Amino acid sequence: MSMDVLLNRSNLHEYQKYSVEFIIENSTAAIFLDCGLGKTIISLTAINDLIFDYFDIHRILVICPLRVVNVWANEIKKWEHLKGLTYSVAIGSEAQRKTALMQKVNIYLINRENVDWLINKSGIPFDYEMVVIDELSSFKAYSAKRFKSLLKVRPKVKRIVGLTGTPSSNGLMDLWAEFRLLDMGKRLGRFITHYRNNFFDPDKRNQQMVFSYKLKVGAEDAIYRLISDITISMKSTDYLKMPECIINEVLVTLSEKEQKAYNSLKKDLVLSLKGDEIDAVNAAALSNKLCQMANGAVYGEDKRVFEIHDKKLDALEDLIESANGKPVLVAYWFNHDLERIKKRFKVREIKTSEDIRDWNNGEIEVALIHPASAGHGLNLQAGGSTLIWFGLTWSLELYQQTNARLWRQGQNETVVIHHIITKGTIDEDIIKALRRKEKVQSDLINAVKARIGG
Repeated sequence: MSMDVLLNRSNLHEYQKYSVEFIIENSTAAIFLDCGLGKTIISLTAINDLIFDYFDIHRILVICPLRVVNVWANEIKKWEHLKGLTYSVAIGSEAQRKTALMQKVNIYLINRENVDWLINKSGIPFDYEMVVIDELSSFKAYSAKRFKSLLKVRPKVKRIVGLTGTPSSNGLMDLWAEFRLLDMGKRLGRFITHYRNNFFDPDKRNQQMVFSYKLKVGAEDAIYRLISDITISMKSTDYLKMPECIINEVLVTLSEKEQKAYNSLKKDLVLSLKGDEIDAVNAAALSNKLCQMANGAVYGEDKRVFEIHDKKLDALEDLIESANGKPVLVAYWFNHDLERIKKRFKVREIKTSEDIRDWNNGEIEVALIHPASAGHGLNLQAGGSTLIWFGLTWSLELYQQTNARLWRQGQNETVVIHHIITKGTIDEDIIKALRRKEKVQSDLINAVKARIGG
């Protein structure tokens, strides 16, 4: 190895080197790392060593979210010690994917939506010795095609690594499918029913129908113990010099008339607005409608928008004003939020690489982002340190990933995260749920935390 390579490799943090060794030593590994800790470079370094130092593997499949495929490709180019790795990106049309998969390379990158196609429809033999799942939590649904397909070929795979920052975004029930894929049921059981019966009791139910489950006494510790031998987890606050993060709640109050309209929909599931009836026929639809109303507008029939209040827009105006020209990033959820914000303020959506560059250069005063597009690999920390949640999301994963766009390594200022919450509405339930889920997740992460050198 040249001195350059060694110097370059020495740029890895101690915790990253520890994680690389862990993957090499464990043919099945679950790596739970917070955003910004470098899951990609850790995995690539382990792959590199397993190919060139251990001669253990030759063909590796990396499954990741579509928007992250290029992050992997760029990471390979960035590091001197990875220059021996070859890769192929299997995205695009079926013909393009097939061509990419027929290349003679070490690493094949594919998006998770194409896993079922690759295994069941492509006609290409599944002969990968190692599989890396970037965002293991996207395989938590055991009834999904991608889970069933990968499970089918799992016995052919010699090594498997699951990477995620949010292993249990909706509680520990999520872990079963993730570990079923990793260790084929060795630790948490081969069947979800057994896992459920062993560790959970029915919670909310309607006669025979069980809506939710709660952990049995002592079950949480038992689950952590079972998975701890193949799992390491780390929080960025432990291993990186992270900026301070201040969480702020900005409460807005509806007028009596607005609150009455909100309560009426909640109670009757039907609200007559300007003569149009809006139906919310089930819990999900009702929750959606209530979130919209908390934000200030609601969709009627044929996607027409009925404006109900401007309370959140007024609060947003105050927050932008108090930033005093300092850039702010605003997270919105519904399209009518986007339209109403655009109508009132001079803003720019973060969509393209040009938008990202201009934001990071400090050229955008108010930027808008949708949590679903604020995923991994999107670094916005250079452009500002204030995030405002105009509309909230129930998804802990999207919530944490959006926050991590600004609150991450390389951020030089204290990060302030504002949540605009409409009092007496579903907003209060969502913020509570996010805190609860965060507790379950941080308990899990603390329980299987890597003790570097310990």
